[in-house]
Amino acid sequence: MTSAALSVLDLVPVRSGVDGSTQTSAQAVAASMALAQRADELGYRRYWFAEHHNMPSVASTAPPVLIAAAASRTSRIRVGSGGVMLPNHAPLVVAEQFAALEAIAPGRIDLGIGRAPGSDPVITQLLRQSGTSGDVERFPSHVQDIALMLRHEGATVRFTSGGEYTVRATPMASDAPEIWLLGSSDYSAQLAASLGLPYVFANHFSGQGLQRALDLYRSAFQPSSVLETPRTFLTANVVAAPSADEAAARALPQLRMMTRLRRNQPLTPLESVEQAQRGLAEADAGEQTLVDGIRANWFIGEAGEVRTTLDAFAAQYGVDEIMISPVAGSFESEPLDATPGRVQTLELLAR
Repeated sequence: MTSAALSVLDLVPVRSGVDGSTQTSAQAVAASMALAQRADELGYRRYWFAEHHNMPSVASTAPPVLIAAAASRTSRIRVGSGGVMLPNHAPLVVAEQFAALEAIAPGRIDLGIGRAPGSDPVITQLLRQSGTSGDVERFPSHVQDIALMLRHEGATVRFTSGGEYTVRATPMASDAPEIWLLGSSDYSAQLAASLGLPYVFANHFSGQGLQRALDLYRSAFQPSSVLETPRTFLTANVVAAPSADEAAARALPQLRMMTRLRRNQPLTPLESVEQAQRGLAEADAGEQTLVDGIRANWFIGEAGEVRTTLDAFAAQYGVDEIMISPVAGSFESEPLDATPGRVQTLELLAR
């Protein structure tokens, strides 16, 4: 079996420490920058930052800022967004930000674009106070606008009263970021196919409808100036460790966070492994059932077993790349400005 290339999706997790302390945003970002550097050294293909807002356990609120920081600390790996939630932003702003990133790290920038809000309804309204940029119905045209503005020749605005106006994301672009459309629904798969763009199914988020989305994308794909044939990869939540027991323990903090999301319970910073173990021991049967159900779609275990199942997963769905979200939690004794479990996952899976 051919080994799939591996990439990394980072939400910049924020966790609890000893005696009620909480990791600061600075410590969480420092840990993620160190992880990006290690991924670069280990030969991972790309490193993407997600966009989420107003969540105590997630510090990846501004992907372009994090991408710039990671680009300055790496030399080979592609860095990008997984993704920018486009309805939250004006297309021109996104185009200018990623054109600037392309100038900072030529040939290494990916622009992953999504349609979801990345937060709750209140935060969504605050993000979209600018008006028309938040019009979800215009998502397809906004994606096309960004692609045009990133090109050297730019996009042309035509006025109803007559006349034209050229808009460029940067005055003298030498190249453009690679644009990917992200999603977990039929809509995103069909839109990526119609626009001739590469597509990523967010398997780490749900996993439901995976085969149908890929079938729709591949069967309806229309060749474009940027892509002649369908191109896709999958995401997966992953924890690898020297033993299956350690991997299971390190997965618990994120599993319990996901159960709180599913049950609409108040969110907190990620628990330490010890906190999660104590919490699960006292949990009701409903939480244990949810944990077991969520875990069934994750890749958790001893390193060799996890790598084998990831390669089999890639082969099953006909992709040559898996983007892993390393969701390994930390023990209380581990430093707040590092994530040894996530580093360990990347190191053990690298080939």
